[in-house]
Formats: sequence, C-alpha cells, structure tokens
Amino acid sequence: MIIINFSHPLTDDQLQAIERAGGESIQRVIAAPAHFHEDEPYLDQIRDLVRHVGLSSHQWQTEPILINPPAYAPIAVSLQTYLHGLAGGFLPVIRLRPVLDSPVRRYEFAEILDLQGLYRDSGREARREEASDGR
Repeated sequence: MIIINFSHPLTDDQLQAIERAGGESIQRVIAAPAHFHEDEPYLDQIRDLVRHVGLSSHQWQTEPILINPPAYAPIAVSLQTYLHGLAGGFLPVIRLRPVLDSPVRRYEFAEILDLQGLYRDSGREARREEASDGR
C-alpha cells in the first residue's frame, strides 16, 4: 500500500502498526505536508499539493492508498473531498491518537477509517431507515 502523509512524519512504530492493521506491506510513504496560506484560496493550494504527490489519475483510482490527513480540519475535509472526485470514492484515513499517560506528547496508531465502506455507507443506510420510518 501507499501512504500519502499530509501531516507530521510517521514513526517506525506507527508504520509497523499500520502494516499490521492494513494486512499488507507499505510500498512507500509519500511526504506531502499541507502548509496552506490562509490568504489564498484552498482549491488552488489543494491542486498544487496533489500534483506534488505525483500519482496519475489511474493510480489514484487503482492503487491501495491510505491518507494521513492534515491536522487542520478545514484543509482535511477540503482535501478529502477533492481526492474523492479524483479517486472515485473516499480513500481510507489513518487515525492517530495521543498516547495516554505519556509525559511527552506522542501519538500512536489507532485505526484505519474506511470512510467509503463503513462511514458513507452507514450514513446512507441511516437515511434509508429514516425514510422508511416516515421521518
């Protein structure tokens, strides 16, 4: 699998945990830190950021890709929406969490979020259930 890291560098421990959770080896990690200028439109900056990643349209649609999203929510949701259009669906996202009781702020791998298969489809199912209940 390919990890596209739009955030802080991932540690060896985090990468090993991601491999275990993903069930396959990491082919490469592409570093593409998302540092945006607040006085410029996000769309242009997202296009530049995605071009920097260097994957073809075919690769976005066919390769096993995991996203480590930017920490700033407006950039993360804008980027994920743009990538949805490029890849034809939501790409899975790496979720990190703070290590509890650590005197130094550290993060560990928590899970892979299957945005397309789990979250989007669950939302669609909830919508259908509401419609059938007459709400």
